[in-house]
Amino acid sequence: MNKKYQEIVGLNDKELQERIEAEKANLSRMRLAHAISPLENPSQIQESRRLIARLATELRQRELNNKN
Repeated sequence: MNKKYQEIVGLNDKELQERIEAEKANLSRMRLAHAISPLENPSQIQESRRLIARLATELRQRELNNKN
């Protein structure tokens, strides 16, 4: 397992949900800042989107595992 995934797996469901909300807020701030003046590293937007997807995927996997 890579380091990013290990960190995500170590979070509980509530922490995952909080982290998703925080990352979404951060992403919207970055997009706004990028629209006003270009970010120094625009790939941060893509990285943030991917992190949100990883977090949401882990949360959904847990939901599905708990159903069964």
